[in-house]
Amino acid sequence: MANESFDLVVIGAGPGGYVAAIRASQLGMKVAMVEKRATFGGTCLNVGCIPSKALLQSSHLFEEAGHDLGQHGIVVAPPTLDFAQLMKRKGEVVDATTKGVAFLFKKNKIASFQGTGRIEKAGSVAVLGDDGAVKDTLAAKNILVATGSEVTPLPGVAVDEKKIVSSTGALELTEVPKHLVIVGAGIIGLELGSVWRRLGSDVTVIEFLDRITPGVDDEITKFFQRALAKQGMKFRLGAKVTRAETSGTGVKLTVEPSKGGAAETVEADIVLVCIGRRPHVEGLGLDKAGVKLTPRGRISVDAHFQTSVPGIYAIGDVIDGPMLAHKASEDGVACVETIAGQKGHVNWDLVPSIIYTQPEVAWVGKTEEQLKAAGIVYKIGKYPFTADPRSRANAATEGFVKVLADKVTDRVLGVHIIGAEAGTMIAEAGLAMEFAASAEDIGRVCHAHPTVNEAMKEAALAAWDKPIHL
Repeated sequence: MANESFDLVVIGAGPGGYVAAIRASQLGMKVAMVEKRATFGGTCLNVGCIPSKALLQSSHLFEEAGHDLGQHGIVVAPPTLDFAQLMKRKGEVVDATTKGVAFLFKKNKIASFQGTGRIEKAGSVAVLGDDGAVKDTLAAKNILVATGSEVTPLPGVAVDEKKIVSSTGALELTEVPKHLVIVGAGIIGLELGSVWRRLGSDVTVIEFLDRITPGVDDEITKFFQRALAKQGMKFRLGAKVTRAETSGTGVKLTVEPSKGGAAETVEADIVLVCIGRRPHVEGLGLDKAGVKLTPRGRISVDAHFQTSVPGIYAIGDVIDGPMLAHKASEDGVACVETIAGQKGHVNWDLVPSIIYTQPEVAWVGKTEEQLKAAGIVYKIGKYPFTADPRSRANAATEGFVKVLADKVTDRVLGVHIIGAEAGTMIAEAGLAMEFAASAEDIGRVCHAHPTVNEAMKEAALAAWDKPIHL
């Protein structure tokens, strides 16, 4: 049993933890990583962001080959799906990415301990084996909790990862289901629903609320739902699933109106439960160490990511703020830089969000609804991709860019995009807003022609004064 001493022990090698560990090593700290998986990268790299994006890309190309090439004068026979190869490629992408993190750990001389991390007290972390026995005890000047989040269970619907699956199981299906029912119309459910619909599934989404993608700007949401419905995705909003029964042939769901009413049965081959995620804090020894939680069950931290116990820190999904991989990474960098005596900071108000469907949806800053609720007087600039030459050349004109700016100061308060390259375009908006740019500032920056990003310039001009090409 090892009994080593480190400047920093990180629990959890996801996007928050592994980035924090690398940055801490760069700053001269002796760092140890405790990770229960056999591979690094956490949920994101192993069973989340990376494998889902691999499947999204493959399924997008499959649909494009079958439906969209003719307009370009490219005539091909209807494509056939090599499902085994599609899943094999997904696995290869994950493998290469997780091995990349392992290489970075070796390069930065980070000590790795496989097992479950448990805080014994401030300054001490135990590494537990699968049997619960202590394998190693690590002394640490500082401890960083970066254990991420887990799937939120749905009462009455037991996930077996066979017929009723979580997002993890939805990435490992052995065949394309005829009818896939998704419980929850959030980001993860719609992305995975897009994958399987493109590959041939009949997809039905059941959502408790009367809208999809809660938290997204209302105008964007309405356009987005119409786009997905046009592709063939079906929606049952204002409905709740109260029970699920599995059989050899599939699943029978009991569905009721959210506001009350008669129940009915919905049958599916596969049911995907995607109602959200919750912080993974169980078994960490937080109560024993005296670490306080918030009323929502997240770890309470101060402005420098320190918990109620000096020397114990937390980042990412286990604390407040958006549950996003890139937010966790920025938390990790800011946290360890602060520990090193520097001045780390993350502006959670400007963490971008992306839905990787087609069209993509991306946003940063405030929605119209948030600005109205805060009593802020704002102006709107919009520009459709139908007016953008590069988008026309790409045959990808669905969607628009929407810029929200303060009516008095012209400072940009929010940018919302729905379109083929929204996820890439949103970075410009985030950078501009970090430096308190006005709509005029973005509009006066020379954008290369012809590019899709010209739509950002035109939307900013529309918010400030008038667009040129509309």
